[in-house]
Amino acid sequence: MEAEAAPSDAPRRYRGSCHCGALTLVFETRRPLRPRACQCSFCRRHSARTVSDPEGRATIRLAVPLEAAAYLFASRQASYLTCPRCGVYLGATIATPEGSFATLNLNAFDERHPELEAQPVCYEGQSAAEKRARRIGLWTPATVAAGGGAQIAPSPPPATAAGLGRPAPPG
Repeated sequence: MEAEAAPSDAPRRYRGSCHCGALTLVFETRRPLRPRACQCSFCRRHSARTVSDPEGRATIRLAVPLEAAAYLFASRQASYLTCPRCGVYLGATIATPEGSFATLNLNAFDERHPELEAQPVCYEGQSAAEKRARRIGLWTPATVAAGGGAQIAPSPPPATAAGLGRPAPPG
């Protein structure tokens, strides 16, 4: 399914989901899609091509409990949403006092745009504060609703966030 047509001043609306439909997304943007290819091991293993728009809007709905879909690693600030049923990586979210933000995996969109080459990016060496600032500044403002429709509240500081998702593997 192609992005929904909109008047020239209205945002384009893209829809997507995991393979089984347990995780869904709606992404609204006025900007052209410019996918990025993060070089971290998680994104490379999922062949992720992510997009975001700090002036856009994203809505993510989970028909499964957040704990089953969210994976935390590295700085443990962002929840990487992977369907526990079919294994598709939908995107990553961060909940902060400033709001919730998301970057979305273009490969999970209904229209994947395989013609768009992803620009490699590397965030190695960024501190937790630098990662948080980058995500707030570049990711899309988001509404995230987990099974039953409850919105996900901002995260506690990273030191106490360990219980929010599946634990990272040791070492």
